Amino acid sequence: MAAALLPETAPRLLTPETIRAAAKQSQGIQLVPLSLRRAIKRYLRDQDKAHMNRKVLQLSASFERAKGTGTELAAAAMRGAIIDDPRAPSGAEQRAARWKVRSAYGDIGLRYREDETVAYVASRMPAIYAACHRVLREVRRRLPDFAPAKVLDFGAGPSSALWAMRAVWPKSIEKVNLVEPSKEMQRAGKNLLDNLKGLPLIHSYDSIQELNRNIEKHERWHDLSYALGEIPSLNDRITIVRQLWDLTGDVLVLLEPGTPQGAKIISQMRSYILWMEKRKCRKIEKSTHAAPSEMKSIVCQEASLKNGAFVVAPCPHDGRCPLENTDKYCHFVQRLERTSSQRAYKRSNGVPLRGFEDEKFCYVALRRGKRPEEAWPLDGMKFETLKERHAKRNPEDLIIDYDEQFPSEEDEEAPVNAEDSLVPYDSDAQELGLFHETEEEFKEQSVRADLGGGWGRIIYSPIRRGRQVQLDVCRATKRDASEGAFERVVVTQSKNPIMHHQARRSLWGDLWPF
Repeated sequence: MAAALLPETAPRLLTPETIRAAAKQSQGIQLVPLSLRRAIKRYLRDQDKAHMNRKVLQLSASFERAKGTGTELAAAAMRGAIIDDPRAPSGAEQRAARWKVRSAYGDIGLRYREDETVAYVASRMPAIYAACHRVLREVRRRLPDFAPAKVLDFGAGPSSALWAMRAVWPKSIEKVNLVEPSKEMQRAGKNLLDNLKGLPLIHSYDSIQELNRNIEKHERWHDLSYALGEIPSLNDRITIVRQLWDLTGDVLVLLEPGTPQGAKIISQMRSYILWMEKRKCRKIEKSTHAAPSEMKSIVCQEASLKNGAFVVAPCPHDGRCPLENTDKYCHFVQRLERTSSQRAYKRSNGVPLRGFEDEKFCYVALRRGKRPEEAWPLDGMKFETLKERHAKRNPEDLIIDYDEQFPSEEDEEAPVNAEDSLVPYDSDAQELGLFHETEEEFKEQSVRADLGGGWGRIIYSPIRRGRQVQLDVCRATKRDASEGAFERVVVTQSKNPIMHHQARRSLWGDLWPF
């Protein structure tokens, strides 16, 4: 009965203004918090600048070599317990090559030396923080009632995701389990978190097996599991993701670099988890086939709540990825203001270094249970064309009052607020805003996009040509969001001025209503 009334009540609750606010998921330029900038600066205090520039260049070259060796690393990871980069240079530089370490059950990670860890913190940690904050902020917006208390961070590195979690959920997190195979990264993360107040209980482990050995069975479920790994082999990735999903009680977030290989990894792990949960539900349905009808419906309903899985973000559906086997790949970008350490130690081949950088990433957030059935946002809504809107204008509205348009010389300038001059940086104001609910946060809590299939995802930058906007959108094709498609939506001002206004203000990563 309630489900049948949803389409009728949705137009009363949603207006073009609220739809525009709910669809906004992208962020502007990300400012690294003042506390993190100070921690990084303190950590790099004793480092020589010339030596640091060389370390950052070597780390960057190592990442560039790793981009083209994904298949070779995958094949080598199946042969030996310890392998090195197949394209690493020979001679003196061979001793400085990166080494892969493999433990039991396919647990693979990069062994960072001390100089590589220092270079990572100086050049890569702010960008990783920005991507993590962008993803977790959207999870908070799409799941306003979700407040994780126990968190598992796999591939923690120097605890970049932990800083983002503290910014997104500053009060709810009580316990954090970090899994990081590199001892140098563990020490760096501990050093950066020194002297911070209000930290949750933090435990560090070298592998998931060590985590399972050191905690009780009833403590293994985590409200939020966050994975940021460097695992080359498909079999190893499936093993790790399956273990992470077994340790997850509610939400699992996977994050990879915004490359074709990273998008392929995310797509494979997303498909595997959804297929695994669907198979569990089918097995339970077969086992209860002989039961009475009333008992069968109760068991199936409980099974869908416990064993099901659906995608919270970015996909608006749970079907096959429509970008598979195409020349496109699903990724997003987050712009951040460069910190003083990045400006000091990064180089740009003679070109002046910009004050910002763009971090590309791929991600997926999955939740246990069944996707809620929601009314689509544009159900029952009617939009006027530009011609119909002009026909309803009153002649009085076309009169321009020049006295109100241009202020007179007698108008005095508004006095400058003295309190604003006390905040030297925008990031300082954002840092203070983490602990005080601002008007924007209150708006986020009151207006949100539901988890139904009526919200598509803008994959690439919108193309604005005159009075029309072209959007590449991934959307659900069925009401239950079981299948999806990739479409190009063209919005013109003449046919729909309201949606055209929203399309002109939409950015890469925002939602689009259907």
